[in-house]
Amino acid sequence: MSNVKPVALQLYSLRDALQEDFEGIVRSVAAMGYVGVEPYSGMPGGLGVAADLFEELQLEVCNSHVPFPEGANLESALAEAEAFDLSRVAVAYLPESEFATVDAVKRVCERLNRASESMQASKVTLGYHNHWWEFKELEGQATLEVMLRELDDDVFLEIDTYWAQVGGLDAVEVVKQAGGRAPLIHLKDGSLSLEDNMTAVGAGKMSVPEIVAATEATAEWHIVEIDRCDGDMLQAVQDSYKYLTSNDLVRGKV
Repeated sequence: MSNVKPVALQLYSLRDALQEDFEGIVRSVAAMGYVGVEPYSGMPGGLGVAADLFEELQLEVCNSHVPFPEGANLESALAEAEAFDLSRVAVAYLPESEFATVDAVKRVCERLNRASESMQASKVTLGYHNHWWEFKELEGQATLEVMLRELDDDVFLEIDTYWAQVGGLDAVEVVKQAGGRAPLIHLKDGSLSLEDNMTAVGAGKMSVPEIVAATEATAEWHIVEIDRCDGDMLQAVQDSYKYLTSNDLVRGKV
């Protein structure tokens, strides 16, 4: 592919190891060749320490996961954006119960639109990162269709392709449908069973090359995320990088 995008790591993948040795693990990620990182709210080390370390290691921060930016969480989300010099952040999660009906999904979109307006006052764009429950069919409509229709154009989607597939849709078709609304694409892999742990990217059942090809014209970053795995997580993170770069699916540093 001629338009290969940079690869980042969602640091939540290494959350346990980061608690033990934040600086050492981040240095290991940089040494692997990842171009960037995606922090998460509550990450150990503190915002200032983390930002300084990322800058030292020339790790670009492509985005950050934040709690829903309402009330006190609005201030903390803006603080993360400022610390990492970001023009965008994404809501990491909303519970499955909030996507039970079409009307419920519409209410979620209304909340996201209001929160987006609050963030834009500080010149920060808001996005939403999915899990599997956002992709079921409701009243003959895929939840994604409702969200694309109801969300303001300024609200971006960070498509987690594995969860979209587990949720019952074809991840390739999902990213095609989202198009430019999804500048950030999460890549993960596994058996596609909710009960099973995940694998390194390239070692499971996901059609990773097809997903990357489908987002060639629209993605800005491809982001590795492994929620849980059976083996050593640091090795899985490295194996994911090697698979993606050796197959020219992403651009790394080494």
